[in-house]
Amino acid sequence: MGAIGIVAAGRGVRAQAGASPNITAVPGIRVGQVTLSSRPTGCTVVIAPAATVGGVDVRGGAPGTRETDVLAPDNTVAIVNAVVLAGGSAYGLDAAGGVMKYLEEQRLGYAVGTSVVPIVPAAILFDLNVGGHPDIRPDAMCGYRAASTASSGAVEEGSVGAGAGATVGKLAGPERAMKGGVGSAALRRPDGLVVGAIVAVNAVGSVVDPRTGRPVAGVRTPNGKSLVDPFMWIRSGGSSSPMPLANTTIGVVATNARLTKGQAQRVAEMAHDGIARAIVPSHTPSDGDTLFVLATGSLAGDPDVSTTGQLAAEVVSDAILRAVRLAKGLPGFPAAADIK
Repeated sequence: MGAIGIVAAGRGVRAQAGASPNITAVPGIRVGQVTLSSRPTGCTVVIAPAATVGGVDVRGGAPGTRETDVLAPDNTVAIVNAVVLAGGSAYGLDAAGGVMKYLEEQRLGYAVGTSVVPIVPAAILFDLNVGGHPDIRPDAMCGYRAASTASSGAVEEGSVGAGAGATVGKLAGPERAMKGGVGSAALRRPDGLVVGAIVAVNAVGSVVDPRTGRPVAGVRTPNGKSLVDPFMWIRSGGSSSPMPLANTTIGVVATNARLTKGQAQRVAEMAHDGIARAIVPSHTPSDGDTLFVLATGSLAGDPDVSTTGQLAAEVVSDAILRAVRLAKGLPGFPAAADIK
């Protein structure tokens, strides 16, 4: 990135004291994040332990992805070494190259003779319209730094990494939108099953608390001081003028369950219920909503795919709520904490 400043956030403290468990509650999962200092954007990298099986499900109409075909159940390679989430639109996919370089140096990847080829799927969100200077975006160095600082400890949340320039609630145009971000959550069952998620939230729609149905962040009223109910907005015929292709919610679900590629894909499909519960509307033609699944397989026994998928949806919706609640506002994009 040359002269572009970066701030590594992989070993930082949580954005909130006493926060709930995050995706690194899944044994072996590590997270690293880099936030560029010269424009609100960055990348988030999830590194998986050896022999982790991957899956993916893409629901939005405007995705930006890399290496998703390799995760199809009928294709040969089953392992995934890392997943990259990045801002910067399609330019941000370059961050995956830096992660590959780091993993190659560690001799981590799919063995091919005496070489290894790291398997690093990626997804991006559009944030080029935030903060000016759209020529500043995550690149291979961003990915390398995020991977090299990844840890199994606390995950910083809010306006960091891939969520640094994320915004939500663009149904009425960007002038009434709010700040999005990165959030993470995890659940552990008494039988030892752990499911966690990390999500970068940059949605057309508004974020709602599925337990109450009330908006948390999203479309604001014309005076900017309160939130519009997205359900009523849609039903009452409110105009919709989101920036096309300028959005997207992307994330990674991790579990210690022992899943096949087909089962991992099914969990990814079920995990999208978490997006649908917490973002209204979701999976629109202007979103590229994409969720990856990483199954480390450290939990012995046959997997309960249905339960794993249900927990995945829960942690995805929890992570989305944390992303906007812990975000910090930017000029023109107030955070949830700024709306009283």
